[in-house]
Amino acid sequence: MTIKEAQQAVDQWIKTYGVRYFSELTNMACLTEEVGELARVIARKYGDQSFKEGEKENLSEEMADVLWVLICLANQTGVDLDEALQRSIDKKTKRDCLRHIANEKLKA
Repeated sequence: MTIKEAQQAVDQWIKTYGVRYFSELTNMACLTEEVGELARVIARKYGDQSFKEGEKENLSEEMADVLWVLICLANQTGVDLDEALQRSIDKKTKRDCLRHIANEKLKA
């Protein structure tokens, strides 16, 4: 699935099952909540915390939840994520093409 197809699939789901998009402010709060849930899993899997009894290591599910809400926000604000991501890659390439390669901290 491409990013464009994902945006279309989420939009179709919202129109079919979701009644309507939540407000942009509500979706921003939901995005923050989902990022927090992702952070919790990463802290337990890769950090110093351990999973609580009954907690799942659902990294992919939490990442997908973050992506879902981000796509909702993009759809309702008219952002084409395909184009936006390409612009971001181009910007980072132009700005950082030598920066990371020259960073001694990143050399093994």
